[in-house]
Order: sequence, then C-alpha cells, then structure tokens
Amino acid sequence: MLQTNMTSVPTSFNALTDDELLIEVQRLAACERAATIDLLRSLIEVDARRLYLREGCSSLFTYCTQVLHLAEGSAYNRIEAARAGRRFPAILEAIADGALTLTSARLLAPHLTDDNHRALLDAARDKSKRDVERLIATFRPKPVVPTVLRKLPAATQPPEPVSRPESDVGMRPTATEPAEVTRVPAAELPVAGAAPAVERRAVPIPSEGRSAPHRAWGESTPLSADAYKLQVTISRQTHDKLRRAQDLLRHTLPTGDLAEIVDRALTLLLSDLERRRCAAAARPREDGTRTASDTRHIPAAVRRAVWQRDQGRCAFVGTSGRCRETGFLEFHHVAPYAAGGAATIENIQLRCRPHNLYEATLFFGDGSDCVRERGASW
Repeated sequence: MLQTNMTSVPTSFNALTDDELLIEVQRLAACERAATIDLLRSLIEVDARRLYLREGCSSLFTYCTQVLHLAEGSAYNRIEAARAGRRFPAILEAIADGALTLTSARLLAPHLTDDNHRALLDAARDKSKRDVERLIATFRPKPVVPTVLRKLPAATQPPEPVSRPESDVGMRPTATEPAEVTRVPAAELPVAGAAPAVERRAVPIPSEGRSAPHRAWGESTPLSADAYKLQVTISRQTHDKLRRAQDLLRHTLPTGDLAEIVDRALTLLLSDLERRRCAAAARPREDGTRTASDTRHIPAAVRRAVWQRDQGRCAFVGTSGRCRETGFLEFHHVAPYAAGGAATIENIQLRCRPHNLYEATLFFGDGSDCVRERGASW
C-alpha cells in the first residue's frame, strides 16, 4: 500500500496497478472527509469560544484565511457548514459519509429548521449543487423576475473593488460565492408569463484582462419548482435578431414576451438538432435495422432506436455505475468496425467522447503503458 506523510513525497504511483491506485484514491478521499469533519468540529469550538480574537483576528473568516491560509471560498463553505453542523449534527454525519458536500451544506444552511432539517438533508443526499439549488427553489420558491433587456456601456476602466468592513465578514465571509460571476449579464430572460420591459442603463463591466469562469457567459438559477432566471450576454447581432423576432410575432404574441420567444426558438433548434443527430422523425420510414459490415454508415433507424434505448445518455457502465454524461455523445461500435462489427442496434451504443476514446484505447492500444488492462474488467 502506498504510504505517505506530511513531509515526504509519495512513492511512485507506477508501482501500483490500476485497481490498487483506485483503492488508494478512495482511501485518501475517505481520509480527507474525516479530516474535514475534524476541522469543522474544531471550528465550531473556536467560533464558540471566539478564540480568533486572541489570535489577532476580528472574525472567524479572517482567522481561516490569514492564519489557516484557506482560500476564501473554502473558508466560506467550512464556516457555514460548521455553524449549521453545530445546530444540526446530522449535517456533519452526512458530510462524513460523503452524502453531502460542503457546498450543499452551505446552500441548505439558511433554510434548515428543527422541523424540516431531516427531510431536506435526506432529499439532498448524493445530489449535485444544481440539484440542491433546484431542491431549495422547490422548497422556498422566489417570485418570477421581470423581463429586462439592458445595453452594456463600452468598457473603459475596471470598477473600483467594493471594500467591506472586517466586522461584516464573520457571518458572511465574502460578497461573492465561490462560483463568482465576473461579467455583468446583458439580458435576463425569465420563464414565460413575465411582463416584457426594456430598460437601458449603465452597468459596470469588470476588467477584460481577468479570465471569466464558464458560468459567466450564461447562468440559469431556479426560482421555484418550474421557474428559472436566465442571465446571458448577447452580441448586437443577436439583439437585432431578438428584436426582429418580436416584430414578426406581434400578431400572435402581442406582448413580445422574450421568454416565449426564447422557448419557441429553442423548440425549433432542438427539433433540428434531434433530426440531424439522432435521426428523430415524426413519420420514420420503415427500413432495415441491420446493415452490412463493410460500411461505417449507421442507418437512421438504428441511430433512432439506439438513442431511444440509451435515453440520450452515455451507456458505458463502469465498476461504480453507469456514466451520467449527456453531452458530446457519439455512436459507438461495441464490436469495433475494424474487427467486423456491424452497424446494428445490438452493436451500437451511445458513448460520451472520453469513454468512446477510452474503449478504443483498450482495444487498439495507444503505444504507451497508460492503460494496462487488456480489456474492460467489467
């Protein structure tokens, strides 16, 4: 077994087989969760005794970032999880089991009460951050936001950072959560039913030199069980198309509701994509479900049947379960085409791109020892 300590460099991982390495990773992850729980319990005591004051820090957040050298986002999550865990010890149990992440605990903390915390924690078990956000929106819905279309001013200089007094940081350590949005959205397009409005005003734009995270370009936030707020930056050309669509739809959509226009546009886009990618058709032609093995062509009937059977999701099954990826999907020959595999429903499955390449590497090799299995052990 790989032995490590706080001062030594780990033994070469090349000495481990694939199965041994995975076992070691799982052990280390369990050790990290145990260490995290110990840290949370310690922070509960430090916060209760206000020991950060004697260390020269005005708040627990300052102590975590300046003395413990935690990143702001990490400190924020741990402080909120620790304070919630002090009120509801079940949170610490769920984090220790790996059923609840620190981010999920931080999101749930403001909504937990003595009456509902058990039900909410059970519903949030093994859920992603997006699923937890949807759960909170279902439990405590927000009002639908009005439709707003804003024109952004030309970028001039970065806005001055907003300073916050140190005393305000104790309970809410940072003004922005770890998934920080650094670009101000240009359009807020809610769900259908909101009254359309157009508002033009100056909105500050952060420095373009700073790289924006992925969600800065488009973010949807659940407001309730069936309502979302969408924020996205659009170009002038897209804005002109949006206005043109409003004008052309005035007879059937007098309000010019942007949410309805987006919904109709996405309906048409999905119809076109499903027709081209998975051979979706309102009246599919009756053709054979098998094809000759001397061609790579996959008939439309096969693509259509495979997509429905695999439910638009990667069908690769590993030792930890089936892959959950629904993007970058490709049609995969179970028995490779080079080995005589035919494009039949039985021999074609959906694969995400990484798993498609992985299985090709297992079969054909890649000229290195990166993959040591002779075949998929599962």
